[in-house]
Amino acid sequence: MLLLLVFVWGALWQDFSPGNLIFGAIIALVIVNLFPLPPVVLSGRLNLWYCVKLFAWFLGQVIAASVHVAWLAVVRGKQTRSSVIAVPLRTDSDLIVMTVGHVLTLIPGSFVLDVDRSSSTLYLHYIDVDSAREVEKARENIRDIERRLIMAIGSQDEYEAIKNECSPRVRRKKEQP
Repeated sequence: MLLLLVFVWGALWQDFSPGNLIFGAIIALVIVNLFPLPPVVLSGRLNLWYCVKLFAWFLGQVIAASVHVAWLAVVRGKQTRSSVIAVPLRTDSDLIVMTVGHVLTLIPGSFVLDVDRSSSTLYLHYIDVDSAREVEKARENIRDIERRLIMAIGSQDEYEAIKNECSPRVRRKKEQP
């Protein structure tokens, strides 16, 4: 973090002289101590198969969403409706919540407006949503992104919970009255 801040200082001043970088390091130390960031807790688990599947799925989503947004712009124009929706996530991991937000923002048609860390809720602007059914479908899509990320990089406990949630037996129990 300190090296990045020193680099940004030098880049902003367009001066990478030793004196300027030393002063940038002093400023960086002050900033890091006055405004500490919360620690990011890594799960220590990485499933390469699910990471590859996530990456391939993500590329497909970017292409499909780009075509969809272009179609909306050309065909519907100003008549396209959008919504601001709240999506409570199942995880309390800051890393997963942040990564879900980044994935959503990188896919055209959605943008994260706010994140409530205490409840792990994302507030999003979502394009081409004009009914309650479509809002629920959007929420399911976002929870699917969360599921994919947990399968790839989530903690072992989250992984097991998602795996059990996705098993056919558990799904049948949910559907029964």
